[in-house]
Amino acid sequence: MVFQRADPFIYRHTDGYYYFTASVPEYDRIEIRRSRTLAGLDEAEPFVAWHHHAEGPMSHLIWAPEIHYLRGKWYIYFAAAPNDEITGITFNHRMFVLENSNENPMTDAWVEKGQLKTGWETFSLDATAFEYRDKLYYVWAQEDRAVCKDSHSNLYIAEMENPWTLKTKPVLLSKPEYDWETKIFWVNEGPAVLIKNGHVFLTYSASATDENYCIGMLVADADADLLDPASWKKQPKPVFGTSYENHIYGPGHSCFTVAEDGKTDLLVYHARNYTEITGDPLYDPNRHTRVQAIHWQKNGMPDFGTPVPETRTME
Repeated sequence: MVFQRADPFIYRHTDGYYYFTASVPEYDRIEIRRSRTLAGLDEAEPFVAWHHHAEGPMSHLIWAPEIHYLRGKWYIYFAAAPNDEITGITFNHRMFVLENSNENPMTDAWVEKGQLKTGWETFSLDATAFEYRDKLYYVWAQEDRAVCKDSHSNLYIAEMENPWTLKTKPVLLSKPEYDWETKIFWVNEGPAVLIKNGHVFLTYSASATDENYCIGMLVADADADLLDPASWKKQPKPVFGTSYENHIYGPGHSCFTVAEDGKTDLLVYHARNYTEITGDPLYDPNRHTRVQAIHWQKNGMPDFGTPVPETRTME
């Protein structure tokens, strides 16, 4: 779909456009693209909605932006750090929010709403938000070594007072525990939500960002209390992972959208097409945005299949 764009997020708005944002290889800005077709996102002109600060908490490693339309306004959630350093076992990211009240988000009307406070100051990133039954929810990844001393990040959920403020205390949903969640790094991150067939599906990414990166899933009943950890069932195996046969490695950091027909659900994710990474995988730019159709089983559960080969040559 789009070359060298990791942590992709695609949102189809009521105006008929697909809006796309992702981490850029330089980790220094937030871009938005839009197109009336998914294929058109690749060549769409990027609009720079925001640029990192020269110094301070929003000056380094701008990661994983997501664009949402919530309660009549546009919001971008993203993670940023004050430096490139690692403190303890993680970087120093916190989560921040931008707001745009213009109908067109491709405008210089983005304002900083500041850090989204979760109640404790530790490494946090990969926020997503969703509305369900008149409530606004926030799901994200955060480090809490009191929960798991080896974990870089666990998954949490809370209800929101507004798109930049939590209303309830964070609730732990998942921590790395299976072997496929603890390859090199103990990670649960990149949550994404899809509501369908009487269920709330929450996918997330696990392990290091090389070929071990994969997607796990939690499932809750649509009528359940989403703030109750007991409402969620964690799948014991990854639902999507590396395809050595098709030379697609480390698929992860997913989200969901719908095809142009308005019916076909799509999984959006990034992956590499090689395993020979020089240096830290974090700084390898060749994580490309990809999409593929979701197939629904008779029991209402999603089948993400296997990453399929490219239809064009990677650059």
